[in-house]
Amino acid sequence: MNKVLPGLAIVLAILLFLSFRSTEFRVGDEVTVDSLRKIYSKAPSQWPKPTVDSGVNYKELGILPPSPLDVKNDSIKKIVNLGKLLFFDPRLSSSNQISCSSCHVPDLNWADGREVSIGHDHAVNTRNAPSLENVWFYKRLFWDGRAESLEDQAHGPLTSAIEMHQDMKVLPKKLKKIKGYRELFSAAFGDDQINAERIFKSLADYQRTIVSRKSDFDRFLEGDKNSLTDQQLVGLHLFRTKARCINCHNGALFTDNEFHNVGLTYYGRKYEDLGLYNVTKKPEDVGKFKTPGLRNVMRTGPWFHNGLFGDMDGIMNMYNVGMPVQRVKPEQEKDPLLPKNDKLLRGLRLSKNERDAVIAFLNAITTAPWKDRPPVLPK
Repeated sequence: MNKVLPGLAIVLAILLFLSFRSTEFRVGDEVTVDSLRKIYSKAPSQWPKPTVDSGVNYKELGILPPSPLDVKNDSIKKIVNLGKLLFFDPRLSSSNQISCSSCHVPDLNWADGREVSIGHDHAVNTRNAPSLENVWFYKRLFWDGRAESLEDQAHGPLTSAIEMHQDMKVLPKKLKKIKGYRELFSAAFGDDQINAERIFKSLADYQRTIVSRKSDFDRFLEGDKNSLTDQQLVGLHLFRTKARCINCHNGALFTDNEFHNVGLTYYGRKYEDLGLYNVTKKPEDVGKFKTPGLRNVMRTGPWFHNGLFGDMDGIMNMYNVGMPVQRVKPEQEKDPLLPKNDKLLRGLRLSKNERDAVIAFLNAITTAPWKDRPPVLPK
C-alpha cells in the first residue's frame, strides 16, 4: 500500500480546515460541497473573496430590489396605469399593428425570443430586443447607451422607421380622438392635454414597475439554504471565482451597468456594429455594448446585442476560450478604430462539469414571469 496517500489526505484535510476558517477559497483547493454550503450560508460579507480584477467597481451579489416607484401612491398609480395601456396599445404605431409589447412580451420575460426584432412592414432590426425586467436600474438605455432615461428611450422605437414608424406630431392628435384616453390623461395629469412628454412619462413610469420575480437564489439569501442544489452552489462559487463572471455581472441585478467589447463587433464585415462608439465617437468605445443583467437569463435568449447565440453551452464555450479576437489585416494595423477586446476577457479553462455548474447557477437566478395579461384598451 502506498504510504504517501494517507499523509496527503491529512495535508489536504488541514488545508481545507484552514481555508474554511479564513473564509477564502482559492481556485484549485479541494473544497467539498458541504463546506461550500456552510460558508455560503453565512452573510455575503463573509463569503469567499471573489476573483475580481484591479480597477473593477465590484458589488456583491444580492437580493432582488423592488421597483423605485411607490405604486400605492394614487397619483403615481394613475400614471402607471395609463402607461400600461399605452404600452400594450398597437394604435401607438402608424400601422395600428405594433405595440411596445410586440417586442417586449410579458410571457417571454419582456423580451421577444427572436434573434433580432421584426418591426414596421416586417422590417428586420439589427439588434436583439433586451428584456425590460428591472430596466429602471440602468443608467443608460439601448445596447449602445444612446438614451439616458426611460423617457428618452421611449422616443426611439416609437419614431423609428423600422419599428413603430410613428410621427410624434401625429400621435397626440390620434390619441385625443379616443374618449377613453382623454379621461385617462386627465386623471393622471390633471387635464386632458395629450402631448409627447406625457406619453413618454407614462410609458417610462410603467416600465419602472416591471420587476422580475424572486428566484431560488433570493430564497437562499433569505435563509433557505436548501433552495440551491449542490450543482448550483458550486456554480455560484465558480461564478464568483474561477469563472470570473462577477467582474461584469455583479450586484443584485448581475450587471455592472457598464459597456464592454466582447469581440462581436464584426468590424469591416457585413454585420458590423460599433456599439457605444456610434454614440460617443471615442475610438476606445468601438464594439462596446451594455452589460445585460442576468436575472432570468435562461429565458431571454437568443443572447448578445445581435442575438448571435441561442445556446448557453455555446456561450460558455466561447467565454472559456476568451471570446473571438479581431483578426488584423495588414492595412488595419494603424487603424484607430480597430476593435480591442475588453482586458477582462481571458480563457477560463473550465471543465465541462464546471461549465455545467455555472449554467445550473444561472437557472437558480431564473424564474417564470409574473402573469401580466394585456389590458382592455380604451375606446
